[in-house]
Amino acid sequence: MNLENIRKEFPVTNEIIFFDHARVAPLPKRVQQVVTAFIDDATRFGTAHYETWVLELERTRKKFAELINANRDEIAFVKNTSEGISIVANGFDWQLGDNVVIPDIEFPANVYPWWNLKQRGVETRMVKSVEGRVLFDELIKQVDNRTRILSISSVECNSGFRSDLNRLGTFCKEKGILFFVDAIQSLGVLPLDVKKDHIDFLSADGHKWMLSVEGLGGFYISKNVVDRIRPTTMGWGNVVNAENFMDYDFTLQKDAKKFEEGTPNTISIHAFGAALGLLLEAGIDNIEKRVITLGDYIIAELNRRNIKIYSSTLLNERSGNISFILDKDVSKLYSFMLENKVKLTVRDGLVRFSPHFYNNEDEVLQVFDLLDSYLKK
Repeated sequence: MNLENIRKEFPVTNEIIFFDHARVAPLPKRVQQVVTAFIDDATRFGTAHYETWVLELERTRKKFAELINANRDEIAFVKNTSEGISIVANGFDWQLGDNVVIPDIEFPANVYPWWNLKQRGVETRMVKSVEGRVLFDELIKQVDNRTRILSISSVECNSGFRSDLNRLGTFCKEKGILFFVDAIQSLGVLPLDVKKDHIDFLSADGHKWMLSVEGLGGFYISKNVVDRIRPTTMGWGNVVNAENFMDYDFTLQKDAKKFEEGTPNTISIHAFGAALGLLLEAGIDNIEKRVITLGDYIIAELNRRNIKIYSSTLLNERSGNISFILDKDVSKLYSFMLENKVKLTVRDGLVRFSPHFYNNEDEVLQVFDLLDSYLKK
């Protein structure tokens, strides 16, 4: 992987140091080019090339499937991670007294859809985390014979803790529990294999580590469980022969497309496809190695300054997110860094760095020079 060439894909490097991919990522040049070309085409020719647009939708579906080792017919497009989680939460055949198990440090997208089931008599069991880590033994303590779904983030948003999905998926399979993964903080930077890890459902918006636009993501539902979830949002697209508009036939599609109820977000899917293409070309294994190496560099600089690291530093628990705690008030750190052309996250008393594979060691040193300056104020 040629870092110099990779950096040319990211015009943001000419403007600021961007260490905030766990929030909303800057767009690669090729995404800009694809979106611009789409707008030009639609402006000049209307829908004359619509058939070509549709072909790109299916190519993007295939790329997302490749990213997670799924089959193309197990992928649906969703507008965000929350929608994918809600498809399962609302479409499962719950019985009074059932429960779902989740950690207590999840982003709200993986909390509120389950809490909303209280009105249907479903309990949400919150597993207490330990200093940002979600421990396997604590999770399984909350499981009983009425647990229907275990839902967890592949990487926790604040701590950056990386869950052992294979261990969890194997446990769920043995117990007959469905396994849902919110993968928005790992896809695009860490390898993930839904088959190997026995994942039944997965959802992730594309605007973070996958380097695409907001409002469009991928939803995976295993063909082994697709019949167990019913669509709760209905439109013309859920059914077979959907384009035979006036030949009404309320037979649902048999695969993941039964959850795509209407007109697709065509332009965003094109953008998503371009971003996925870049990631697949670079190779997720290569991206992971690069990001972990940058993380090593960041951790070393934090340790040199005796700054308390909140994220786990165990290699198998690390991700692209590294959070730490400063003794000094951090309320003005975000604006200070932004004024000095650095983008990061300051939230919940934590400072979070989340660099991607195109960032480099010189940028790390520049950010720490600025941090030193802030701490001396």
